[in-house]
Amino acid sequence: MTVPTTAPVARQAVPLAEVVRGDLVESVHLGHLVVLDPAGEARLALGDPATTIWPRSSVKPLQAVAMLRSGLDLPDGLLALAAASHSGDAGHLAGVREILAGAGLDESALRNTPDLPLGAAEALAWQESGRGPERVVQNCSGKHAAMLATCVAAGWDTASYLDTGHPLQAAVRSAVVELTGGDDDGTHGTVDGCGAPLFSTTVLGLARSFGRLAAEASDGGSTDLGRVGRAMAAHPEMVAGRGREDTLVMRAVPGAVAKIGADGVCAAGLPDGSAVAFKILDGANRPRPAILAAALRAAGAAGVPGADPAALDAAGDTPVLGGGRPVGLVRAVLDGALDRETAS
Repeated sequence: MTVPTTAPVARQAVPLAEVVRGDLVESVHLGHLVVLDPAGEARLALGDPATTIWPRSSVKPLQAVAMLRSGLDLPDGLLALAAASHSGDAGHLAGVREILAGAGLDESALRNTPDLPLGAAEALAWQESGRGPERVVQNCSGKHAAMLATCVAAGWDTASYLDTGHPLQAAVRSAVVELTGGDDDGTHGTVDGCGAPLFSTTVLGLARSFGRLAAEASDGGSTDLGRVGRAMAAHPEMVAGRGREDTLVMRAVPGAVAKIGADGVCAAGLPDGSAVAFKILDGANRPRPAILAAALRAAGAAGVPGADPAALDAAGDTPVLGGGRPVGLVRAVLDGALDRETAS
């Protein structure tokens, strides 16, 4: 299959999901998606997978690889938290504080954007305790704590760790370009919502990096990429949290590695190196679970030894409510496309 060349994000976008209420399609979410086989070739390409995007938090595992390469050393549970967009439960907060304490730091060293916990229940409990937005509960605090610990390990300045010219961020950029197969000269840079530098890639490049992440994790080797993948697969609750789709699919499919990102981005890899990635054009998160589950099925997730296909389906279940009860659903529209691609 030939993957189209790079184009602006809106060009060539196609339907990835439909919102059905009653017996009518109420709305449609467009985007770009790719499913890769174990060799990294596109088995299914919808829209333009060569579109350049901001990967948002889906890039956190690659940032964690850069940290390991720069001297970070954490046990697997905390390494998974370094690659997380956590919900802010007690275990997540304890982990963030443990990373900081191990580097001789405390919460005052964090420079991420103050926020409430990402999880709804966690945010309510936090507010009921009389607390407001804080850096430690913001969903990227594990990554920021690990960035600070990396700076301590490497002997770098901690106060400026978010500066684009900081050696840590140079290492992150290099890792993102390398692991996605990108072009350094064509890589764009900006600032993510948490305040950390963010570097662009393509939907295709993001998928390829997750295929490698999961494959090297399953090989049992000692590469930094494999270490991050194994940590995430072994501790899915640290990567996200209760009821979150990346946690759910990693529980449903042994050895799978998945990570969501803001504005409708997601990527996942399977132990054999198959992978998926997509960008929802309007940035909506509602269709993301349905698309992720369907894309992983197309990649062969149900055939992974020990996989629970029913749990994978449940991870993608997103009901549409009317009067507080289900009256429809969000459904991915990939299956027909896969059938057409296979027939051709």
